[in-house]
Amino acid sequence: MGANLISFRPASPRDANALGAIHDAAWRSTYQGIIPHLHLERMIARRGPRWWQQQIERGANVTLLMFDDVPQGYATWGAARGTWPWEAGEIFELYVNPAFQGVGLGTRLFATAKDALKRQGLKRLVVWALKDNESACAFYGGLGGSIVAATPERYGDVSLTRVAFAWGVNVKSSRA
Repeated sequence: MGANLISFRPASPRDANALGAIHDAAWRSTYQGIIPHLHLERMIARRGPRWWQQQIERGANVTLLMFDDVPQGYATWGAARGTWPWEAGEIFELYVNPAFQGVGLGTRLFATAKDALKRQGLKRLVVWALKDNESACAFYGGLGGSIVAATPERYGDVSLTRVAFAWGVNVKSSRA
């Protein structure tokens, strides 16, 4: 892949349709068989183009991965949610269109979001993933993240575990 085909840029409200489509495809590919079907369908339905437009208009940090000037992935990021013993940034979501996965674009999108957080003075980073999402856990572990916390997350009668990966912290002294 030529470097001139790949770029990153902030999302604008006009990208809402593309974001909704990427979210739909990536979530179906990623979470079918992990999150119970009805809950997954409801979660996807809530995150359509109108939702994305509103988030961007409210100032959400959304970075697009562009391939040949067409959005093929996104990352959302900002100050870390929750209580941590250190100030950190968080990548809330990072998804790549399934047709573009496995070729290093997610790694480049991760680096772009991480750099944006560093420019805001947030040198430590947290990312949450469902433990049963083995590909995400392998991805974040492969990028040097260490698991620093775990918490249950309920989907109706099903309880899944979310794990927090962190970068830039002393894992032995970290507590969430």
